Amino acid sequence: MNVFVKQNRRFPTIARSLAIASALASAFLLSGCLRGEKDVDLSTYVVEDEPADMLYNQGLANLEAGRLNEAIRQFEAVDRQHPYSEFARKSLVMGAFTNYRQGKYDDAIIASKRYLTLYPTDTEAPYAQYIIGLSYHRQIRDVTTDQKEARRTIEAMDELVQRWPDSEYVEDAKSKIRFARDQLAGKEMQVGRYYLERREYAAAIKRFRVVIEAYSNTRQVEEALARLTEAYFAMGLAQEAQTAAAVLGRNFPNSEWYQSSFKLLQSGGLAPRENAGSWISRAAASIKGA
Repeated sequence: MNVFVKQNRRFPTIARSLAIASALASAFLLSGCLRGEKDVDLSTYVVEDEPADMLYNQGLANLEAGRLNEAIRQFEAVDRQHPYSEFARKSLVMGAFTNYRQGKYDDAIIASKRYLTLYPTDTEAPYAQYIIGLSYHRQIRDVTTDQKEARRTIEAMDELVQRWPDSEYVEDAKSKIRFARDQLAGKEMQVGRYYLERREYAAAIKRFRVVIEAYSNTRQVEEALARLTEAYFAMGLAQEAQTAAAVLGRNFPNSEWYQSSFKLLQSGGLAPRENAGSWISRAAASIKGA
C-alpha cells in the first residue's frame, strides 16, 4: 500500500436495515399524502446512506487499485453522509491526497486547508500541510515564468517545518524548500542576465545582489559572483569587481566561473583582491563554503 495510505480501524455504524426501514416508512407516508394523484415512483424517495466505514474502506481499495475518480467519490460521500464523524475526518485528508495523485492540485489544497481548519491539532494535520506544499511544488514552472508557486511552496513547507519539527515529512519539506529557493534565485539570475546583455549594469547588479544576499546557499551563487565581476568591471568599478572575483575564488576555487572572472580581470591588468568594506565581503559569510 502506498506510504500515504494509512491503515484504519473499522468503527461501528448504524445498521443498514434501519436506514432502509426509515426510508421506506417516509416513502409510505408520502404515498398516502399523494393518494388520488398521479402515481409516484417511490424509489426516488429512498435515501441512500451507506455505512461510513464501508464507504471509507471502498475508497481506500479504489485508491490502491488506481481508480482515483471512484475513490474521490466515496471519500466525498463519507463527508457528505456522515459529516464530522471519525470517518469523515479520515476521508477528508485521504480525498485531499487522492486529488493530489490525480493532479487536481487546487482541489487538494482546498481539501487540505479545510482539514487544517477543522482539525488543526490532529495527528494527520502535518500530513495535510505536506499535501499543500507538494501541490504547490508540483506546479512550479520554468524560471522564465512567474515563480508564485515556488514562493507558496516555501511558505507551506516552512509552516510544516516550524509547526511540526518532528514530523516524518520534515526532511522532504526541507528539500522542497531548497529547490524552490533555487528557482527564485534562478529567476533573479534570468532577469539580471537580461539587463546585463542590454548593458543596464545597475539594474543587473541589483538582481545579482539579491541572489548573494537572499539565496546564498543556492546553486546560483557562483554565476551571480561572476556576473557581478563582469558588471562592475564594465562600469569601471575595479574594487568591487576584484572583490566579487576574490570571494568567488575563495569559495569556489575550481569553478569555471572563477576562471572566466580571473581572465576578465587580467585583461584589464587587475587581479582578484577582496575589499573588506564592500557589501560583497559582508555577505560572503553566508555564502556556501565561506
